[in-house]
Amino acid sequence: MSNTSMNMRGKITFYEEKNFQGRSYECMNDCSDMSSSLSRSQSCRVESGCFMVYDRSNYMGNQYFMRRGEYSDYMSMMGMRDYIKSCRMIPMHRGQFRMKIYEKENFGGQSHEMMEDCDNIMDRYRMNECQSCNVMDGHWLMYEQPQFRGKMMYMRPGEYRNFMDMGMSGQRFMSMRRITDSCN
Repeated sequence: MSNTSMNMRGKITFYEEKNFQGRSYECMNDCSDMSSSLSRSQSCRVESGCFMVYDRSNYMGNQYFMRRGEYSDYMSMMGMRDYIKSCRMIPMHRGQFRMKIYEKENFGGQSHEMMEDCDNIMDRYRMNECQSCNVMDGHWLMYEQPQFRGKMMYMRPGEYRNFMDMGMSGQRFMSMRRITDSCN
């Protein structure tokens, strides 16, 4: 059994209209394309777990982290410009967190291994940007600006040679945070 909990139960319900009105779609795991179930979504309720939601299908486009709670008008609350098209449940991770970040694509340039949050890679490592990474342990959020601000990207264990392949063209990341929420 891995350090990622096998109890990966989460539940998020999307609603067509603001304030939890209209048709709904319940999701308890990853969903790569919600358009066949719901033409649009303007509010949602996370009953358990943590989720990343995306404004394009197949886990592409702008990403937003959602923890347990009610989002009666998430588009205005989170500054979203489009409806949620896909979502991914984030499993609870117990154990250490490790990620190696690289300044250039394909694991090139300066590199540093991280086990803690980093609010500014320029200040801490003297790196101008991060364009690839290898997540060894845990689940992480990467942000385009220092201090965990701006667009974000969810990183689960694996190798990420080029962020453009993930629909993040021209994106550079300047801060990283571990997802340590209990997600219950």
